Amino acid sequence: MSDNITPSDSKLRQNADNDREKLLLVGAAGQLGQTLLQTLDRDRYEVLTLTRQDVDISDESAIVARLNALSPSVIINAAAYTAVDKAETEDLEARAANATGPKFLARWAAANDAWLLQVSTDFVFNGHQHRPYTPDDQTDPPGIYGRTKLEGELHVGYLAPKHSLILRTSWVYSEFGHNFVKTMLKLMQSKDKLGVVADQIGTPSSTWEIARCINHVLDVRPTGIMHWSDAGVASWYDFAVAIQEEAIQAGLLETEIPVNAITTRDYPTPAKRPPYSVLDKSATIEALACQPIHWRRALRQVIRRLGDSQTS
Repeated sequence: MSDNITPSDSKLRQNADNDREKLLLVGAAGQLGQTLLQTLDRDRYEVLTLTRQDVDISDESAIVARLNALSPSVIINAAAYTAVDKAETEDLEARAANATGPKFLARWAAANDAWLLQVSTDFVFNGHQHRPYTPDDQTDPPGIYGRTKLEGELHVGYLAPKHSLILRTSWVYSEFGHNFVKTMLKLMQSKDKLGVVADQIGTPSSTWEIARCINHVLDVRPTGIMHWSDAGVASWYDFAVAIQEEAIQAGLLETEIPVNAITTRDYPTPAKRPPYSVLDKSATIEALACQPIHWRRALRQVIRRLGDSQTS
């Protein structure tokens, strides 16, 4: 016991801890996990964390032992294998993280009356539709990454239909980890020009805005499937142009380079990607009374955070 805490203070603190719900954040070291650690309500939740260094969630005996020991009433699964192109040859690794792990989490949640939030992706759709995808639209993933994420969704929906929500989002980025924004900034500092695909359309989503949505979700704890992203639509080319403009404005980049629009055919990749994967958020907005902000505004906030981190 600290010299600054009297026995009565200690008892009060213990009582306060007992009043908080145990919330387990799986994937706490990822970019969404790191954001959630800064935004979850610590007065309401005792936030527990698991990373891949702590436990392999695809090892059933290991993850069940951890869950039994921690006994959370809420689980947020932000862990995922997200290397879209590598997944084409590392399908076992992708399936372990994206499908097998969620299966074990869902089975435990249903058996122990806990509530599971499973984060998923727009890549469960094939992109051949030309209107925003609703949660009820037919899934048809074009690549291994999307297929394994869909397998995870199916496990969660089947095993814990009354104890889970699947939250699909798209084009996730932040100042943490590896993502399109940080890759573009690095290339813009080292290249004379860039070509970026302009015929794949979706919506960038800041982890800070996803976290804001998740905090609203925690108040309601719905079940089923919901969609969330920032507002508006963009191509990867539009996104890259905006990154450069915002970075120059924030002082992260000194020199503007040409960013040219190219086609998917011009830039073949191992994994096929949906040409159109905009998510319809209308049902989520109505259910949660939570309005998304435009992706350009969210990008500006992340660029400023990146600038602040470099000057601090």
